[in-house]
Amino acid sequence: MFELMTRERFEAEEHARLSLRASFADSSKGRERPLPMDTFRTEYQRDRDRIIHSKSFRRLSHKTQVFLAAEGDHYRTRLTHTLEVSQIARSCARALRLNEDLTEAIALGHDLGHTPFGHVGEDALSACYRRIRADYDEVPDAYHHELQSLRIVEVLEYEGKGLNLTWEVRDGIVGHTGDHVPETLEGQIVRIADRIAYVNHDIDDAVRGGVLREEDLPVGPTEILGHNHGARIRTMVEDLVRESADSDAIRMSRPVWDAMMTLRAFLFERVYLNPSAKVEEPKAFGVVERLFLHYLEHPKSLPEEYAPGSDRELVQRVTDYIAGMTDRYATRLYERLFVPASWRM
Repeated sequence: MFELMTRERFEAEEHARLSLRASFADSSKGRERPLPMDTFRTEYQRDRDRIIHSKSFRRLSHKTQVFLAAEGDHYRTRLTHTLEVSQIARSCARALRLNEDLTEAIALGHDLGHTPFGHVGEDALSACYRRIRADYDEVPDAYHHELQSLRIVEVLEYEGKGLNLTWEVRDGIVGHTGDHVPETLEGQIVRIADRIAYVNHDIDDAVRGGVLREEDLPVGPTEILGHNHGARIRTMVEDLVRESADSDAIRMSRPVWDAMMTLRAFLFERVYLNPSAKVEEPKAFGVVERLFLHYLEHPKSLPEEYAPGSDRELVQRVTDYIAGMTDRYATRLYERLFVPASWRM
């Protein structure tokens, strides 16, 4: 009879195989609500599975990455972006002998808080906050999807109980962007893998959409990183692994980092702010803005699960509802609320 791979065996294998710098599952800082240990899964494997089975994760398949109303089946969505980040991050973690399960869990959960319609949805919510700040207490300065991702896994999922993830996964999720840098090396890998993924796949989608040609890319960065999608990812991953091998932090060499950030700046100029790529954005902005203001004025029409317990919670609960929507749900709801039935297609 073969021997089963129990949680204890997985934990022992981690200590035998992984670097001393790794985050070991049996040394986790734990969960806010302690749970009995699983028979066959480590704590980080369990977190990965909880995220995959969450409603917020499923909704990512119908949320825009960059291109709104893109024609064709091959443009990235927020879900495919998440899977690409996970693949890149796991490759780095494996090569560095860090905890691949923790890395995967953080990567899969990092963008759960993204709004419908990509970053334009975030911009619309931030604009709404500025508009209402004088009338409501404690309105945030802007919408931050990393904070909403954390709120989803801590509060909103599982009928308001949250997913009860380990401290290390939550630290990695909230630290994948912004000022907070994750304490674990696994979280730091996801922070850079996110950039590696979107810089490369946004170029790929822009070329597919006719917004860019490969030869339009700046020569300096492509000479360093490579002249196609696969070559650039390989260069960045190999550089990150080499530079982080003997470091107390996850890093890239200065030339490769600078080349990646130059491509990122180029994307802002030629893609993210390109009029031809943004033609639908004012419409999407208007959908999010009008839905937000409608529910702020009519809180009793919010679904029961988003009903505020007090006036102080109103802005947050409307945000929770709007930010969780998929592109198509937001569009259909807008049509139902604001477009006469006789006008609909």
